[in-house]
Amino acid sequence: MSEDLAMGCRRLVDKVVIVAGASTGIGRATALRLAAEGAMLVAASPAQEKVRIDSLVQEIESRGGRALGTDFDATDDASVAALIAFTADRCGGIDAVHANFADLRVLMTDSNVLTVTDEVLERTLDVNLKGMLRITRHAVPKLLERGGGAMIYTSSAAAIAAEPVRPCYAMAKAGINALVRHVASGWGQQGVRANAIMPGLVITPELRDTMPTDFQAEVLARGRSPRLGRVEDIAAMVAHLASPDGEWISGQSIAVDGGSTVS
Repeated sequence: MSEDLAMGCRRLVDKVVIVAGASTGIGRATALRLAAEGAMLVAASPAQEKVRIDSLVQEIESRGGRALGTDFDATDDASVAALIAFTADRCGGIDAVHANFADLRVLMTDSNVLTVTDEVLERTLDVNLKGMLRITRHAVPKLLERGGGAMIYTSSAAAIAAEPVRPCYAMAKAGINALVRHVASGWGQQGVRANAIMPGLVITPELRDTMPTDFQAEVLARGRSPRLGRVEDIAAMVAHLASPDGEWISGQSIAVDGGSTVS
């Protein structure tokens, strides 16, 4: 869906939505899409991303949307709790959370189970998996106060793909999919729905200029789609799952990958 069409699709008016991990890529595109659909948007990222978050908030407001920016540390439970409290206090409640954060820098050293270090294992799990549990722990009670809402997690096709590298990353993402099933089962009757999105290779603005074009062509040639992924593809799915149109979808890990994984 184009940005112009998204602006005419106002499914989230009066809804309060957090995008945790909003400064770049998928998170930024999702924040823009949710705000365009009428959400009161809280954009959060680590403190070192403040300039980007401030710029995002300004862009949303310049388009007529509403947004607040703040920071959080996914490895610090008190910091995650503060993000949820900040949103509830400033906005009156919470209707949906997009948990979109991960430490991707550590991927470069996530080798294989024979050589990967405990430091890489612990860092990957602490941010990419334990952080997801932390934000769920604090967000679900706020969703219940509103009579229900949506927990939406960024997982990865790596959770189900067989790769000879990145075991820690794959373990963390598979754990997110298990967390989704737990949340959907535990609080579904009270109106809380939980889903994970498993993106394939998404060409973010940051990757567009740095990823070799021959590698992009190779991925495209062996795929099942005439194009590679865009951040807007993931943003559209988040918006759907956060909206009333997604109310009967829960407990799912949904591949948005141009058909690169099939089942």
